[in-house]
Amino acid sequence: MPSHFHAVIWIDHSQARIFHFGLGGSDEITLHPHLATRHLHHKANAIGSGHAAPDKAFYTEVTKAVADAGEILIIGPASAKTELADHIHASAPDLAKRIVAVEAADHPSDAEIVAYAKRHFKMPLPRVQTPGSATGERHSG
Repeated sequence: MPSHFHAVIWIDHSQARIFHFGLGGSDEITLHPHLATRHLHHKANAIGSGHAAPDKAFYTEVTKAVADAGEILIIGPASAKTELADHIHASAPDLAKRIVAVEAADHPSDAEIVAYAKRHFKMPLPRVQTPGSATGERHSG
């Protein structure tokens, strides 16, 4: 079993933030597409939808980055998350079986992504001690 069993990918069309979790701790990498995101504008009487085609090279890099994960959660805004899931299903069917969910998430901070993933994978979150809790004292008020 790899030391980082769980992976969460937050992805949009400009970057993928990948977090790996396991008994050995956690780590994070950020990947960017090779070409800058293109903004297309649809014009009347023009052929095409006005949307850029999925960046297969970018999705291939992201797929390789989570290849050793036992469970994968994909989150993000817009369509990049589903495009990545579709890419994994088409190009790496064995890895696709390890995708546990594809969910919407706006633009969270790294800490929010980690906390979301830990809740999703039912991993323990760090305990926050309150005053008096370390000694076991009870205060009545």
